[in-house]
Amino acid sequence: MSVDDRQATGPDMDDGRRLRAACRFIGGGHTEIRPPADAGGESGGQHARRRMLLDGGARGAHSVDVTVLRTLVSRGLATRAGAILTLTASGRDFVAADAGRGEPLAARPRAIDRATVDGSSGAETVPVNAAESPLSQLARLKGRDGSPFISAEEKEAGDRLRSDFTRGLMQPRLGANWEASVASARRDGRAGGVADLTDAALAARLRVEKALAAVGPELSGVLVDVCCFLKGIETVEFERGWPARSAKLMLKTALSALARHYRPPAPARKARVLHWGTEDYRPRIGEGDVRPE
Repeated sequence: MSVDDRQATGPDMDDGRRLRAACRFIGGGHTEIRPPADAGGESGGQHARRRMLLDGGARGAHSVDVTVLRTLVSRGLATRAGAILTLTASGRDFVAADAGRGEPLAARPRAIDRATVDGSSGAETVPVNAAESPLSQLARLKGRDGSPFISAEEKEAGDRLRSDFTRGLMQPRLGANWEASVASARRDGRAGGVADLTDAALAARLRVEKALAAVGPELSGVLVDVCCFLKGIETVEFERGWPARSAKLMLKTALSALARHYRPPAPARKARVLHWGTEDYRPRIGEGDVRPE
């Protein structure tokens, strides 16, 4: 497997160019973080331990410094789920601005949407950046009958789950040990556990767990991927090995179940039992047991 360092290791390259080089590679397709082959050897030293590989499979690999990876996630240019990196809408804008295909990211108007979330004093309406949310993009799609593919209630449910996921501090930590987390796929539980959570964060985490349990294990995964980790539909299908366009249907079903969890339908009123009779009819106690004479 070839390693392309020509765009990312030059001593005269500034941080912005390093970030754009990494964004271009991540945006090219499925990308996983891997430690370099010589990271544990004596020849690698501290330099090898400070670098990671972006593995693109048939596209080759790209060597980057761990500080670049942290900056990618902290600036919202990419999202990380375990060892998998996915380029966000902000990351695509960042690359496009460098190529002269658009304005700088800070000068671009943001698509501001509104979402209802659980706050400390009840439900709150907060602004969200619709450009970075795959759910907002799907909400603009129309079905065959012209109605929205995702209803307002379903989108609100997805935004509510994302808000609780973020407030519950369930995103991967930005300053974590990247190499150790990729190699072992787990974190040290002694720090950042339940004991370190605030009451608000713990309550949000419990709401997420309750919501995902209500949806069920068959549908909760696609909800977390799209609503919480902001993965695109194509990325979800690739990672899960699903057929094309199947993730949209699974997500639609999952959002419907999630919306019912947040807003359960009112119980159906029991129908009154009616008895029809002539004007001179008078009921008698035990009439049903009276035998004809």
